[in-house]
Amino acid sequence: MTWLSACLLALALFPATSFAAGYTQTQYPIVLVHGLFGFDNIGPVDYWYGIPSALRADGAKVYVAQVSAANSTEVRGEQLLTQVKQILAVTGATKVNLMGHSHGGPTIRYVASVRPDLVASVTSIGGVNKGSAVADLILNVAPPGTLTRSVLVSATNGLATVINFLSGGSGLSQNSLAAAQSLSTAGSLKFNATHPEGVPTSACGEGDYIARGVYYFSWSGAQPYTNVFDPVDAPLLLTSLAFGGAKNDGLVSSCSSHLGRVIRDDYAMNHLDEVNQTVGLVNLFETNPVTLYRQQANRLKGLGL
Repeated sequence: MTWLSACLLALALFPATSFAAGYTQTQYPIVLVHGLFGFDNIGPVDYWYGIPSALRADGAKVYVAQVSAANSTEVRGEQLLTQVKQILAVTGATKVNLMGHSHGGPTIRYVASVRPDLVASVTSIGGVNKGSAVADLILNVAPPGTLTRSVLVSATNGLATVINFLSGGSGLSQNSLAAAQSLSTAGSLKFNATHPEGVPTSACGEGDYIARGVYYFSWSGAQPYTNVFDPVDAPLLLTSLAFGGAKNDGLVSSCSSHLGRVIRDDYAMNHLDEVNQTVGLVNLFETNPVTLYRQQANRLKGLGL
């Protein structure tokens, strides 16, 4: 074997990640923020399955926030703001890069809106930025004053309390009705009037790439059913019917997910694939979601963030 052949063989066998040192090494820490009924981890199950470790492996400082599993955007936002200040105090950094999934999208937008001086970038993943038809449907099916609403609110508040308890956040307040109202079309429009940064002014366009010194990005999936072995795909296929044929990921329409610079709104992923769930059972014929987070970290690094 020639020396050149030996080198080529070594390159082929050597792990590719070994050459990615510093690929995700952003200037500011990355903070991941979960969505409705989300958590940091419950035992061995992580909400951001495999994502924090993949980002840390190539240089990023990553923190997983813990906010109420179910509450209004403003309440979750204030909880997150407290944690952001703690992260800055611990790391000595002056800003953070916020990444939020689902309800985590508006949650991180709240922090960037009220304290833009603490935020370098906002990345919304499957974010409910202009409301969800599923939230609208739930509120319409269970109108105020009905037994249906009372039972639904009681059950979902109980679920949120259990989720927070199991993930070590038992002190966080839960209010599933406030969460549904925040995620509705009407609630989102009201929120956007106060916190408009990055929100597209057209029905399905892009928003400002930079607002008040903060960079805004978004991406989302548009295929509710992606893996026959994933138990959550069938329910997401059912909820996708609420969108009346509009492109969606099972819980959020593609147009509603738009914020700032839209990287893509049509990945062959559903709402949970966007965070590599369930435990990595995602579409085998699409870019792995973990790769998208790595690419975004590298994009932020390239911008000096």
